[in-house]
Amino acid sequence: MYLIVGLGNPGEEYEHTRHNAGFDAVDVIAEAVGARYWKTECGSLTAKGVWRDHDIVLAKPQSFMNTSGGPVKQLMNAYSVEPDRLIVIHDELDIDPGTVRVKFGGGHAGHNGLRSICDKLGTRDWARVRVGIGRPPGRMPVVDWVLSRPRKDASDDFAYAVDRGAQAALSLVDAGLEKTQQVFN
Repeated sequence: MYLIVGLGNPGEEYEHTRHNAGFDAVDVIAEAVGARYWKTECGSLTAKGVWRDHDIVLAKPQSFMNTSGGPVKQLMNAYSVEPDRLIVIHDELDIDPGTVRVKFGGGHAGHNGLRSICDKLGTRDWARVRVGIGRPPGRMPVVDWVLSRPRKDASDDFAYAVDRGAQAALSLVDAGLEKTQQVFN
């Protein structure tokens, strides 16, 4: 079984913002695996599906980005998922918009959702699908950038990266890290 977690913030005001790239990618995966029933458990919205003979639990933590680690740990315990079967999809400032990168382990690079997961799990050894959103223009504060929706000219890149992020997460499930990196990095 795999646990695929999309990071984001709950609530209409955050829907489809750059910071919710993980939520959006999990929604794409839900459609691909036929997961239509969402329920609340362990502080997350969850749905179950199957991808190429692998059971998958999809999750969107509802505790806000900065405290995502608690719900992730609870879900891992509830489903007996080891860190090597955890895939986290999140926005990434240091990657160009429209681009996706996959890695296993590493730091949190100042991303509070990743920091929370690292702290709660006591390990950094899990897969990350990084959806590029780029840096804010000029002197725009980072928080304003990540919590805004891409404008029309950038929305195609964002939608493309979200879709690629979903594909990369599913590739991790059935092809493994090395092959997924060869395709997506």
